[in-house]
Amino acid sequence: MTTCFFVSDLHGNFSRYQKLFRAIQAEQPEAVFIGGDFLPLGLAKPASPLHQDFIHSYLVKQLDLLREDLKNAYPRVFLIMGNDDPRFEEAAVWEAATREVWEYVHNRRVDFKDFSVYGYGYVPPTPFRLKDWERYDVSRYVDPDSISPEEGIRTFPVSDREKRYATIQEDLARLARDKKLDRAIFLFHSPPYETKLDLSAWAGKMVDHVPLDQHLGSIAIRRFIEARQPLLSLHGHIHESPRISLSWRDLIGRTHCFSAAHDGPELALVRFDPERLEAATRQLI
Repeated sequence: MTTCFFVSDLHGNFSRYQKLFRAIQAEQPEAVFIGGDFLPLGLAKPASPLHQDFIHSYLVKQLDLLREDLKNAYPRVFLIMGNDDPRFEEAAVWEAATREVWEYVHNRRVDFKDFSVYGYGYVPPTPFRLKDWERYDVSRYVDPDSISPEEGIRTFPVSDREKRYATIQEDLARLARDKKLDRAIFLFHSPPYETKLDLSAWAGKMVDHVPLDQHLGSIAIRRFIEARQPLLSLHGHIHESPRISLSWRDLIGRTHCFSAAHDGPELALVRFDPERLEAATRQLI
């Protein structure tokens, strides 16, 4: 039996993190998957007192304490960033990875037992100004209420060509290539489009007389899962979706899809065994 935890969208909330750390200490999972948006909101503003501080002074410090206590039972921690995590903090994420605090898996593949773990943090265009982790989805279409990846602000420089032409669809094709994915776990931030995991509260709302799509997930991720059928995909990003759809999980063909997003104050903790995905649970702590 392999015990894994999955959390997402903790947004630097100390209470949620403390609950997670206590659960890790008590249950000693073999792996912990962190699906992005793990930093405090507002970090993109250099004047923030949390600027350059949360990762080293809190998160890494707490995980180091866990590692000292658990020793060989310390879990493998797989992590990606999300659209609210400013990319200038990526250097600190990489530095912690070199010290084996966690494994930063964005746009990478790593082995876990006899499974493969892939990470991907980009989301389709949103109405928010920070664009470090946004890409066009399958084309240069942008919803009427959203800001294109070519506008907004960035904390990390990228070329104009990347802003204009890079797509989630092309990224995923390069990431997975021709690999067999029947034992693959994909750690995404965005959920797949038109599922129980990407429902927003925007039903019935309009911008300039154009109705908004209630589904905010990625078409590229949906098509990728349909075509390639990985074992499991993990998602966050749309906090309110489980409340609206009344489900934190979905099935696309043979692929199990789980969400750890949550719009309440609690920690949403998904527990799963990759060999027994039907038995996975989600607890609000």
